[in-house]
Amino acid sequence: MTESWKTRLHASIPWGSSTNSKASRLLPEEPEVIVRGDGCRVWDDKGREFIDYKVALGPVTLGHRFGAVDDAIRRQLEDGISFGEPHPLEAEVAELFCSLVPGAEQARFLKTGGEANAAAIRLARAFTGRDHIVQIGYNGWLNSLALGAMTRPGHRADHPSGVPLALAELHHQLPWNDLDALEEVFGAYPGQIAAIVVAADYAGMADGATFYPALRQLADREGALLIYDEIVTGFRIAIGGVSEYFGVVPDLAVFAKGLANGMPLSVYTGRKDVLDLIDRGEVVVTSTLAGDALSLAAAKATMTTYRERGVTDHMWRTSTTLWDGVAQLFREFDVPLTVQGFAPCPAIVPHPDSPGAFDDFVRAGYRNGVAIGGIPYVTFSHGDADIAETLDRLRTACEQLQD
Repeated sequence: MTESWKTRLHASIPWGSSTNSKASRLLPEEPEVIVRGDGCRVWDDKGREFIDYKVALGPVTLGHRFGAVDDAIRRQLEDGISFGEPHPLEAEVAELFCSLVPGAEQARFLKTGGEANAAAIRLARAFTGRDHIVQIGYNGWLNSLALGAMTRPGHRADHPSGVPLALAELHHQLPWNDLDALEEVFGAYPGQIAAIVVAADYAGMADGATFYPALRQLADREGALLIYDEIVTGFRIAIGGVSEYFGVVPDLAVFAKGLANGMPLSVYTGRKDVLDLIDRGEVVVTSTLAGDALSLAAAKATMTTYRERGVTDHMWRTSTTLWDGVAQLFREFDVPLTVQGFAPCPAIVPHPDSPGAFDDFVRAGYRNGVAIGGIPYVTFSHGDADIAETLDRLRTACEQLQD
């Protein structure tokens, strides 16, 4: 008998994948591996087709094998990948990014959102001369340091393993939209908090209309920097993320998913007077492959597509149709789940007395050719016919949940 991919992955890779959330949990319905993608669909090694709403955990905003992006990568590949000086694309992509994102006076590249958040935190500490950091939401494994931190999406640890207590005590994990908790921490550490780092709560994102202005006011009052983690929200709820959608500009921001349609690239951006610390050599953030030309070529093509083709409008329209339809199926078939938050990046939330309902629904989706992750995403390649087909498949899935 041929050894399974799951067995091979776990034998050579801790957790079974280099990305925790990609390791298959829900076998046999969930694929062990994905071998191909095209548009809004993916195929596993057994030839099974799935309409894809995991989209590599969010980065594939335009769709798999999107022509303009793949063509840009191929053209750049003919000229080379990485060099000993900056490639012109580094300037071009930074200029394009800054033209699209409110408050982006300068921008600098890294590879992952977590390390870009770490760069922003280091800048905030250097700029303010303070040590303490308030964190709201998940800001990547590098930055999950606080007592009670979210060590990965949906999972917390009283004291994250491997983090010295002295370091953990400088980070404070707080819930979304809890101004009283924020006031309490600022009161406990007067003049010591360098920054508030906030990633939107997907189920409660509408609260941002009042929460973001309150965060801006609090940070200004206390002399702290406000940092937006736009890894999920950037280029999805608006091209410029929550700063554009809610009209409240941070001091620094981090973008990653959605920047280059699946190629590895992240940005830390914001006020020039803060980023000048790097220019003066007072803060060092550097990485050999931060500005590789293939990722930059992909980012330029991706962001040009956003600017010229109404991508976010498309994602709002199609995702609203999809998730309104899914919510109706949940009600019709008495599935103990609700769809909450903004349609381009919603949360599917189980009823309190049915904690396993989401996994049951995901398994049923896989059985019927629909791949859904913790935060499911529509891409620019999901057309109206794909949404209608998805709803038909998920109707069958919900019927099967009643059996």
